[in-house]
Amino acid sequence: MVGDYAIDGGWVLRGQALVACDSAGGVYAFDGESGAPAWARRGVHDGGVLSVAIHPSGNTFATAGQDGRALIWDAAEGRIVRDIEVSNGWVENVAWSSDGKRLAATCSRQVRVFDADGAEVWRSDDHPSTVSAIDWSSEGELATACYGRVTFFDAATGVLRQKLEWQGSLVSMVLSPDGGIVVCGSQDNSVHFWRRSTGQDSEMFGYPTKPSALAFDDTGTLLATGGGEAVTVWSFRGKGPEGTRPGVLEFHELPVTTLAFAPGSMRLASGGRDGAVVVWSLQRNGRGGPIGAYDLEDPVSKVYWRPDGGALAVLDAQGGVTVWWIDQSKDRGSRTGAGQRRNAGSR
Repeated sequence: MVGDYAIDGGWVLRGQALVACDSAGGVYAFDGESGAPAWARRGVHDGGVLSVAIHPSGNTFATAGQDGRALIWDAAEGRIVRDIEVSNGWVENVAWSSDGKRLAATCSRQVRVFDADGAEVWRSDDHPSTVSAIDWSSEGELATACYGRVTFFDAATGVLRQKLEWQGSLVSMVLSPDGGIVVCGSQDNSVHFWRRSTGQDSEMFGYPTKPSALAFDDTGTLLATGGGEAVTVWSFRGKGPEGTRPGVLEFHELPVTTLAFAPGSMRLASGGRDGAVVVWSLQRNGRGGPIGAYDLEDPVSKVYWRPDGGALAVLDAQGGVTVWWIDQSKDRGSRTGAGQRRNAGSR
């Protein structure tokens, strides 16, 4: 366990270790095999950690917090290698570019981009509102979401490349693997998406709550969305998802908080406010069923697949860090367990 509410984290060192950060500003690492504590740095971010980004190499990672700083860490040693003063306010999001050369960080209405050594490369003008989400495209662009628009910037220069507008508050965002589709969850309980090649936009509505959890599979065929107790999965095959019926995955008794597809697989993990963690096996049309589940009793904050898909890590509101080994040959199973469970560390 970590010291407080487990906010964010991820697998590092090619799955040999797991890092987790908490709302008290602590950063922790656990052995990926045994779950034993590897190192702990308590109270590093004054006020708490808000976001974590794992470098594509897996050897370093970045944290951002309420103290206006972004820190770059050596994953093996738990050593801070760069301390970046981003702003005098909260740094809500951090994300590495796919080549690992740039780190983006948001502070209120701005996004700032730094090189791997922590030097600022460029910063945006103020957005219309606080930047709610960021993501890097495979084409060397940084996407930002805020009230009323998604904006794409050139990664190297910050020059605006594309602006997609829509009247509403966008609370979450994900890009398809090829960068051709951008999807946002909206404050009005809808999911909005654009096809970038044409600028065409569409909307899926009728969600009970705002869809803050979004995930594409590796092929860009399936989009999983939260926004209530059910997981709704849309297929982009053919002319979809417009005019098609989504897959509806029912198990959770309270809204879904986090979603993640296993690498190179049609398996989806979901976590909810009810404390349930579910692994689903899906078809290309978005339909499927649970192959394993577990009740942690405390709200689930994040789920992370190990890079090889052989383990699933889960963070919860009580600071719990739990890992299951996943039987990758298993297509069907009961609702009583997703594999061998292991708790990481202790208070």
